[in-house]
Parts: sequence; structure tokens; C-alpha cells
Amino acid sequence: MMKEIHEQPKAIMDTMNSKLKDGRIDLSDVGLSEEDIKSIAQIYIVACGSAYHTGVVTQYVMEDLARVPVRVELASEFRYRNPILNKDDLVIVVSQSGETADTLAGLRLAKEQGVKTLGIVNVVGSSIAREADNVFYTMAGPEISVATTKAYSAQLIAGYMLSVEFARVRGTINEEQYQGYIAEMQTLPEKIDKIIEDKERIQWFAAKQANAKDIFFVGRGIDYAICMEGSLKLKEISYIHSEAYAAGELKHGTISLIEDGILVIGSLTQDSLYEKTISNMVECKSRGASLMGLTNFGNYSIEDTADFVVYVPKTDPHFAASLAVVPLQLLGYYVSVARGLDVDKPRNLAKSVTVE
Repeated sequence: MMKEIHEQPKAIMDTMNSKLKDGRIDLSDVGLSEEDIKSIAQIYIVACGSAYHTGVVTQYVMEDLARVPVRVELASEFRYRNPILNKDDLVIVVSQSGETADTLAGLRLAKEQGVKTLGIVNVVGSSIAREADNVFYTMAGPEISVATTKAYSAQLIAGYMLSVEFARVRGTINEEQYQGYIAEMQTLPEKIDKIIEDKERIQWFAAKQANAKDIFFVGRGIDYAICMEGSLKLKEISYIHSEAYAAGELKHGTISLIEDGILVIGSLTQDSLYEKTISNMVECKSRGASLMGLTNFGNYSIEDTADFVVYVPKTDPHFAASLAVVPLQLLGYYVSVARGLDVDKPRNLAKSVTVE
């Protein structure tokens, strides 16, 4: 897992470079023409686990940039609820292995209804790659650890590139914005390297959490999606119960679980939502929680609230998940190591879920 965390900058760069031609995004090998993109009325993103979390991020980015309605569906729910699909919809299925049983079934359901499908997969020649109308290959290389890291990061980049290209074709961003987004995406690998260099601080903090019973992750918007992935990483390899909550939802019941010593991790990369999430973290602190903050360099006022803070380099808010997830991957890894567990082969889990 640690090796694959370090390989994320390369996975991102390779995935980007596979679609960049002369500084522009070229989806011709995916099979989506400009006419196809203009005609899409709604997008469904269907996936499981971490791939579902990349779908949640893509939903925020796609809707904000391209102004296309996006629905993110857990594949195990989508396939059984008789979804209402129209001929102008696009169903995007996301899977590292391309063999995920529920996701594959969701793809087949969409195809039966005559809807255009796009697979985002990491394995060439996999079932989803063969059966989808169009394929966007992530270039993460083989991923061995059960807990995904670099495949997740490559799927995020695929989502960003689709969103930016859809926005350009549909005329919701101008040429200057288009070039700016591409240039900013190209800075992500170097920024991730910087975060990984600071991993000893996270290791020190993680060792203190080895005996934790419950940990909460809170955030709003894209930060909520970041929290979902951070929480899953922690629970799947450290076996500590953790939950991700949309920060504004805490007061609707869950705050009753906050008591002395519980760790609440707040993700605050979206400047427009920063103050709102801080106020939710203060609510937890007043009930005895200890706080970890995850935010951009420059937001130093968080030191007044949080007991421990991890800073990530600034980027466009749409792309924040690519950076903020890395400290949470490292946190999960180091907590698991501190508990003496097998990080790469967590109990009860398989790398590729090919059965229901």
C-alpha cells in the first residue's frame, strides 16, 4: 500500500498524458464525439466502494463546470431499483478491475435499455472494458493492495478530464478557463509528492489513535466526498469504526455520539464552505471531541480550533480531493501499522469483488 501511495503522482500523470494531445483533452480514443457530449441530458455514475467515492467527487465537478445533471448510484442499488433511463442519458460505470459484479450488472442493465455507456476501468480487456460502448482507461498500473490508492487517484483524474472537456464542448467555460484547468491538473503530481514528504508527522499522530474506538470525518461539498474515502480507508485496514458525515447533518442526530476523547477529522479544502465546517467542528469540540483539521496552506486560523492540523498545497477547489485524500490514506496506513495489522490483506476483504 505504501508503495502504491507513492506511485500516485505517476498514475495521475500517465492517465492525464494518455488523453492530452498538444495541450488539449482528446477523447477520440474513448469514443465520445462532440455531438455525443452536446446531446447528453443526464449522467448516471454507477460504482461500488472507493470508485463510488470518485463518482461523488465527479458529480460535484461535472455539475459545477459543465452544468449537466449527474446522479451517483451505488451499483448494488442501481441494478435493483428499475431506474428510469432515457436515450439521451449517459451511464458511466467505474471499476478498477473491470470485473466488479454489481457494477457489471448495472452496465448490462443500461445497455438493455439502449442507453449509451462509458466504462472507467484500469484493466485492459476486462469485462466492463469489453462490454461498455466507450472506455476511458486509467493508467494506474497493477494495484495489489486491497485498499485502493492509486487507482482511486487515477479515477478522479478521469472524472476531472471528462468534466473539463464536457464544459468546453457545451460552452460553459471559456478557452482561458479550459487552459487554466488543464494547467492546474498538471501540477497535482508534484503537489502530491510534497504531501508524501511530510508523512512522518502523520505517522506520529496516527500512533496516538491506535486504540481509538470511533472516529468521525466531517466535511461539506467535495470535502464530504473526501471524508467518505478517508473513512473507508481507515475502517477497512485498521478495523476502527469510522463514519463520514456531511458536516451540516451532525446536529440532526449524530452529534449525540460525540463524547470526551472521540476524534473528529474535519476536511476543509473548499474556501466557500470553510467557516461553516469550522463551526460544526467547534460544536463537536464543545462536547469533548478532539479535532484534526485537514486544509489548504494559508488557512492558519484553524490552529485556534483544531488540536492537530495537516496542510495540503493550494489547488483549484474542484481538484482538492486529489490532494486531501493522500494524508487520509497515510493516516489509515499508519494507524493500521500501529495496531500490528496486515495492511495489504485486511480480513474478510478481496481485491476484486466478483460475486454479489
